[in-house]
Amino acid sequence: MNERSAAPGGLALVESLVNTVDLADGADSLDTEKGRARLGITAGELAEARELRESLRAALLAHAGHPPHRAVTPLGDLLARAPLYVAVDAGDGSAALAPAGDTALLSRVAAAVAEALLAGTWMRLKACEAVTCHWAYYDRSPAGRGRWCSMRVCGAREKMRRYRAKGA
Repeated sequence: MNERSAAPGGLALVESLVNTVDLADGADSLDTEKGRARLGITAGELAEARELRESLRAALLAHAGHPPHRAVTPLGDLLARAPLYVAVDAGDGSAALAPAGDTALLSRVAAAVAEALLAGTWMRLKACEAVTCHWAYYDRSPAGRGRWCSMRVCGAREKMRRYRAKGA
């Protein structure tokens, strides 16, 4: 649905995870081995990945000023369980949060969110306002007030609804 370019840095992972399901038709790429492999998860991690996805979607809706799409586990509760450590590069001394131990999806998402917080980009990752969409997108508008993943699709539909509601 989204014609926008991918979110910067680690937010691309978050955006990709949220966009694994098409709410309009229910198609979920996590149902396929290929879709799970793209995110580095197994069938056994599917329930946790879906819980994380919907908690992320609720947070991204909040970034756009909208209520959660349904009851979810608060994102902060999920991310609090993610083991992370501070990785320091021996060459240049730079530091970053990194997943501890394995590369579990939860830890990778937590590291991406932390990176985005530091970069000031976390609040620009949003979910589309359209209730049949809620697709994640990175808002690159100057004022940070983007509302839809696509002006040509979701934005146009909403504008047409408003026009028709006026009785024009």
